[in-house]
Amino acid sequence: MIVITAPTGNIGRRLLSLLLEAAPARGEELRVVVRDPARLPEAARGRVEVVTGSHGDPETADRAFAGADAVFWLVPPDASRAPEEAYSGFTRPAAQAFAAHGVGHVVGVSALGRGTPPAARAGLVTAALAVDDLIAGSGVAYRALACPSFFENLLEEAGSIRENGVFTDTVAADRPAPLVAVADIAATAAGLLLDRSWTGAGSVPVLGPQDLSPDDLARIMTEELGRPVRYRRESLDDLRSTMLGYGLDEAFVEGMVEMKRAKDQGLDSGVDRVPQAVPATGFAQWCAQVLKPAVLASTEAAGAR
Repeated sequence: MIVITAPTGNIGRRLLSLLLEAAPARGEELRVVVRDPARLPEAARGRVEVVTGSHGDPETADRAFAGADAVFWLVPPDASRAPEEAYSGFTRPAAQAFAAHGVGHVVGVSALGRGTPPAARAGLVTAALAVDDLIAGSGVAYRALACPSFFENLLEEAGSIRENGVFTDTVAADRPAPLVAVADIAATAAGLLLDRSWTGAGSVPVLGPQDLSPDDLARIMTEELGRPVRYRRESLDDLRSTMLGYGLDEAFVEGMVEMKRAKDQGLDSGVDRVPQAVPATGFAQWCAQVLKPAVLASTEAAGAR
C-alpha cells in the first residue's frame, strides 16, 4: 500500500497519475489523503482508497497510515502559522503514526542547503529540514527530495509577463542557481516509492539540467515566448511589506524573507548533479510546454473582458 498526501497539489497530482499507471502492474494498492475528494481527477475514482481529512490531523493520520508500506509526504503551504508550527507541528502526528503502524518507507519533499552556513537561518528552508529530521527519527527509511525553487513559481507571474514583460524576485540578477520542474519531482518520488530497495535516511537532490540566473531566465523566456521579458529585483523590505499587507502571519513572512536572503547568499548553489531516474526538464522546454500556454491563456482572458 502506497499512501499519497496532497494528491491534488502541483506535485501530488502528477505523482498520482504516474502511480495509477505503474502501480497495478506491481501489485501495489494506492490510498490518498485529501480534504475534498471531489477534487481528485476522474481517472482516480474507484481506483484508489480515499481517506478524507487533513494529513496533519492526528486521527486522520492514524487512519491514513495504518497498513501503509510507503508514504509520499508533503507539507502544504500555510501562511497563517509560524514556520515551526506550519512544518514540524503539522508533521508530528504523522511521524507518530509512522512509528505506531510500522511504515517502512517515506519519501518527502524538502529543500536544498543542508550543511551549508545559510541553512541555519533560512526561514522556511530551515523549517523544512527540521521536518526531515523529525521523519527520519520515527524509524522509517526516509528519502528527502532536496529541491531548489520550482519553475512553476513563475506561473504566478504570467499576468505580469503578459502585461508588462516583467517577472520579479529578490535575488541578484546575475546569480545562477538550480531550478526544477515539479514533474521531475513527481517522477523521482514515483521511482523511490515503487522500488523500495533503499534503506536508512538520506536526501536526493532533484535539479534541472543547469544553473540559471534571473537574467538567464529572462533571455530564455524572451526567446520561447516571442516577446521581451526582463527581470526586476525586489528588495526584501518591499517583499516583507507586500506579504504583511496580505494579512499573512508575521513569523511566516519573516521565514519567507529569511529564505529569500539565504538563497541570495548561495543556499541552493554548489550541488553536484548526478544522473537522475528521468531526464531533467530544461527551462526552455518547460517554457514552451507550460509557461507559454499560461501566458497565452492570460492574453485570451484579458481580451474577453
